[in-house]
Amino acid sequence: MHFVRSYAKINLTLDVLGQRSDGYHELITIMQTIDLYDTICLIANQDTGVRMICTHPELSNDENLAARAAQAIRQRLSLTQGLDIELHKRIPVAAGLAGGSSNAVAVLLALRHWWQLPLSTADLQTIAATLGSDVPFFLTGGLALCEGRGERVTPLVYRLPPSMRWILLVKPAISVSTASVFRNLTARDYSDGTASRSLLATLAEGGNQLPLENLHNSLEHSVLEQYPQVAQAREDMLHAGAPYVRLSGSGPTLFSTFSNLSPAAQVQQQLHAQGYEVYLTHAIYPDDEKKAD
Repeated sequence: MHFVRSYAKINLTLDVLGQRSDGYHELITIMQTIDLYDTICLIANQDTGVRMICTHPELSNDENLAARAAQAIRQRLSLTQGLDIELHKRIPVAAGLAGGSSNAVAVLLALRHWWQLPLSTADLQTIAATLGSDVPFFLTGGLALCEGRGERVTPLVYRLPPSMRWILLVKPAISVSTASVFRNLTARDYSDGTASRSLLATLAEGGNQLPLENLHNSLEHSVLEQYPQVAQAREDMLHAGAPYVRLSGSGPTLFSTFSNLSPAAQVQQQLHAQGYEVYLTHAIYPDDEKKAD
């Protein structure tokens, strides 16, 4: 039996450069893992298959990315050891926080360690890239620049400034299809990557704050237009005292940051009273994750 944590992420930037010939979109995005996590328990069983058990019953199936990750390893190495994957979900589903992608990598890394598998980092990167665009990022986590369709990951040594000490997440009571959001993009939504490159430069310089104009998401305009609930949540966050609001990934989760706990908690309480799903968290880095585990 093996327990592991699986952390969510937010997109500090998400520049969509345009559509590629393979149907995917070319991206430049800076992502950060946060201290909101699912818990996974891996249990060896006497069967020869993989069984998925989740606190969200609709995710208890073979299409769950965690189960697909286990199957990918078993097939690659011709393993027959049976496995139960128990997944306690805390990260909202279809929320722009990549919970499923994180679950997949948590299983990959845990099985390599638990079963002492002969899998290199390059092997894991290859498997991860077949599972989804956000999956390779979680092999390192922390703060990273991701390019291509997300599979080219450059870990960053920087940390977020003190002005972003606390991260407030607000999820409207809807789910958003990432594929649908990308399908509905038009040329007006594309960007040239300036926001991501500017944020990289600012992070490298250090300092106490990040310019808000660098926290750009090419999907935000389209999502706010298509989903009134997200636009309303954004207004409610600003009215409650959030200094700014940005969309994470394809949404619907929105985030804001605070330098001090007191104002962050006040905004959290007001939005919770309005019926929103709200999380107050913070950035987490690879060393932090190792300590937690």
